[in-house]
Amino acid sequence: MLIETLKSLFDSDLNKLKSEIELYQNENKIWHIQNGITNSAGNLCLHLIGNLNTYIGAEFGKTGYIRNRPLEFSLKNVPRGELINKIEETIVIVNNALNNISEEELKKEYPLLVFETKTSTEFMLIHLTTHLAYHLGQINYHRRLLDS
Repeated sequence: MLIETLKSLFDSDLNKLKSEIELYQNENKIWHIQNGITNSAGNLCLHLIGNLNTYIGAEFGKTGYIRNRPLEFSLKNVPRGELINKIEETIVIVNNALNNISEEELKKEYPLLVFETKTSTEFMLIHLTTHLAYHLGQINYHRRLLDS
């Protein structure tokens, strides 16, 4: 039951992320920063892709993904089409990886130490949905401010 809920949430919010990136009237604004806001929508998008490919794709989908977190925040001017492709790939990877998790596995310890103490897989996956939603809200606000 929870797996289906998580799949629905990730699918919905990743499709919203795709939509937000598509909605920028000026593609260059995706990478715009100003007034103490150090993360552009493009960098937040790359960060979300890296995060989900690491903690879901690599761990449960066995994709072999290797994260370069600093690059998520330093890379600039990735074409919108490339970001969209990466989001679409991430949707498939997350969905397929979640299909590999049983309800029993949710109660087990998450394989990586991400926080100060170990957590359950269930806790980690729920955290990843809120992390996605948090940055999705930032991207939406960024877009609306710059497009107004």
